[in-house]
Amino acid sequence: MRKKLNITEGIFPMPVLMVAAYNEDGSVNVMNAAWGTMQERGNVALVLSEGHKTVKDIKARGAFTVSIADAEHVVEADYFGVVSGNNTADKFKNSGLTASKAETVDAPVINEFPLCLECEFIEYQNNEYGCGVIGKVVNVTADEKVLVDGKIDMSLVNAIAFDPYTHGYYKVTERVGEAFKDGLALKK
Repeated sequence: MRKKLNITEGIFPMPVLMVAAYNEDGSVNVMNAAWGTMQERGNVALVLSEGHKTVKDIKARGAFTVSIADAEHVVEADYFGVVSGNNTADKFKNSGLTASKAETVDAPVINEFPLCLECEFIEYQNNEYGCGVIGKVVNVTADEKVLVDGKIDMSLVNAIAFDPYTHGYYKVTERVGEAFKDGLALKK
């Protein structure tokens, strides 16, 4: 028997994305965004309102980075979601994390997060069905500690996912199948 639940952001898992841009003074600003995905190969779509300081910074600089949060830095990742850059000028400094300039765009890479997408800002969309930042991925970098034979091993990334039902974070670490292959067993 199924039970009716309250409507919420009911897709699980939701990514825990660290969206970073430079403030107008050149300091680093980072926010936690769970509503984000690939719009198509090479484009990132982030559902973010214009009230976010990070959105203002992205529009001003024309660039941003998206890092995948990991279990080792869950406290810092959550901090970036509960403290607003609109109210706390030294938000990134307070986290204790470090950043370096991205290779291809005018945005910071958070050194401690193992996987980072460097993005050029394409446009901000705002209509009756939602709003958000669209960016073109122009470079992807990964810490060598999450690479095996030059390829990303997601079990080493130790990514975290957000649970919108109970507001928890979960590790995403174990590979359980082969995409575009396992289902072929049922093909007739």
